[in-house]
Amino acid sequence: MGSLDTNPMSFSALPSDKAAFEPLNPEDVRAYLHKAVDFISDYYTNIESMPVLPSVKPGYLQDELSASPPTYSASFDVTMKELRTSVVPGMTHWASPNFFAFFPSTNSAAAIAGDLIASAMNTVGFTWQASPAATEMEVLALDWLAQLLRLPTTFMNRTSTSRGTGGGVILGTTSEAMLVTLVAARDAALRRSGSVGVSNITRLVVYAADQTHSTFFKACRLAGFDPANIRSIPTGPETNYGLDPAKLLEVMQADANAGLVPTYVCATVGTTSSNAVDPVGAIADVAAMFNVWVHVDAAYAGSACICPEFRHHLDGVERVDSISMSPHKWLLTCLDCTCLYVRDAHRLSDSLETNPEYLKNDATESGEVTDLKDMQVGVGRRFRGLKLWMVMRTYGTAKLQEHIRSDVAMAKMFEDFVRADERFEVVVPRNFALVCFRIKASGAMTEEDADEANRVLMDNLNKTGKAYLAHTVVGDKFVLRFAVGSSLQEERHIRSAWDLIKKTTSSIMD
Repeated sequence: MGSLDTNPMSFSALPSDKAAFEPLNPEDVRAYLHKAVDFISDYYTNIESMPVLPSVKPGYLQDELSASPPTYSASFDVTMKELRTSVVPGMTHWASPNFFAFFPSTNSAAAIAGDLIASAMNTVGFTWQASPAATEMEVLALDWLAQLLRLPTTFMNRTSTSRGTGGGVILGTTSEAMLVTLVAARDAALRRSGSVGVSNITRLVVYAADQTHSTFFKACRLAGFDPANIRSIPTGPETNYGLDPAKLLEVMQADANAGLVPTYVCATVGTTSSNAVDPVGAIADVAAMFNVWVHVDAAYAGSACICPEFRHHLDGVERVDSISMSPHKWLLTCLDCTCLYVRDAHRLSDSLETNPEYLKNDATESGEVTDLKDMQVGVGRRFRGLKLWMVMRTYGTAKLQEHIRSDVAMAKMFEDFVRADERFEVVVPRNFALVCFRIKASGAMTEEDADEANRVLMDNLNKTGKAYLAHTVVGDKFVLRFAVGSSLQEERHIRSAWDLIKKTTSSIMD
């Protein structure tokens, strides 16, 4: 009798395991996570030898891995093998000690552990009742950080004696912090102007320096502001590219005289392009004349302000309405973690609150708790507070300050190297751990020639895989940005990078 197996896929190819599917089988959880942790440990051990910037081409991963999802299960070892052979070679290694581009994306063992545990618990803490500990932990971590930053108690959820009028929330990015505060400021200005609904929205005006992160202008459009009423105020070397309060006053007054409603100004402490610092106190004084909401974007440099020697950059913060900073940039807490503080939490929640029947509960009705869903765009939210608390609880203030000071010292060392080489110039003063430098125009080399030389220098450096730098344009000059701060960086990496820069510069200029 002939075989009944006429199907090209034999029965032997079908999964033989008839056991029930248990995606959270405790032994699988233990085995998979042990292998994942081993992978992570090995990754950090070997990352220094990997090219910082990959050489893959768009679409490479679909060519290497199946373009369609598998029908049947595979061993977790197969999954990990494909991760190692196909995914890792296509990664830009932000954790590499040879990564000097953009701003650092810092991390730590405590943060990774916190994120892992939070992912395992997988709580969705939209209300206090949905997960009391998740909300309480976020509130506690934010208040701890507020104390490290020496923020006024008006920004805290709780003081030592009572619940405060202010509050905080952990969001994903600075973009979200800007968006929710813009919405709150918009609604307040509409009420103030006697608007029926949003009829007066075309009269509302927002302000920022031309060095402010581009996400601000995006958030303004999302919040419904007329693009014609978004003021980008020019800056220059006379203020080290910080916002000039006199210019801000002039522009706001002109708008008010024209019947417009000044609504919101964003001050930045540590701009992305050059680390410029807007004078917070002076900006707040101008804004107060027009009842304008003041937001401080301290995404990167806010972390430095846990050190007393940098805290002056936040002077005047007691007169602003909101401030945000991102521990995922420089405070050893992995993505995503942006901390937003507001002086009056009700101004935020009044604009963002949702209260469907299925979320009503006694704790919320009591007014004694914070429902964090009412301080963000969405409803669902991750347990971000755990990793931030674990970082502060594990390392303590002294170690976190040591981390910041070490990065600043290495950046100063690099700045000194640049200043000692007559071929280069430091374009703007270094405020924190970012050095903006370039090959300078000299002799027969014009500014245009220098711009091209710096482009070639950056491209050649990045092609080596031994360092990765990004650029910006400051004062119409093409400038290289050397950002110190990767969690694995040591002085030897700064020295090696400088040696590579010198060698590469000689090769293109000789």
